[in-house]
Amino acid sequence: MKALKTPLFPLIFALLAITVLSCKSKKLAQKPVPVETEQQYAPKPQPAPAPAPAKQETPPPPPAAPNYNFSNIQFEFNSAVLRTSSYQSLDQAAAEMKKDKTVKFVLNGNASAEGTPEHNMELSVERANSVKLYLVNSGISGDNLTVKGYGESNPIADNSTEDGRIQNRRVEIKVNK
Repeated sequence: MKALKTPLFPLIFALLAITVLSCKSKKLAQKPVPVETEQQYAPKPQPAPAPAPAKQETPPPPPAAPNYNFSNIQFEFNSAVLRTSSYQSLDQAAAEMKKDKTVKFVLNGNASAEGTPEHNMELSVERANSVKLYLVNSGISGDNLTVKGYGESNPIADNSTEDGRIQNRRVEIKVNK
């Protein structure tokens, strides 16, 4: 067996060498670089640039004037806790107040005619402070807000009916003049 392997080994080696040499890729001759003529060096005429259309810059529209016509903030009977239905009105009021940070506001607290006048006065001040706290937490400067309590002295509706008393439990936001 050794005798068979020995003569075959040089033959296999020779075949591999021939195969490898024949598989090498041939180098291609590079293409000649074209010769440039004087005509190619001459500057090409540039077309005249078209005039740009005149842009009429319109100034940005002025910011909308703040709308200080706020709706009254309503409260439940004998309570200074804000109703969830008041949050939307207060958020809108805060957004308008932020448009001009120099304007000062008065928060007028009111109460219905139920209870003692002393209690209603305290309750109206607490309601106004509740609105002030909400607005301050919304980013309004507390220096721009003044709290006043009127108790039951400024009704906007008849205190003899339940609907009238509901309308009187309120805080009004007014511009301080």
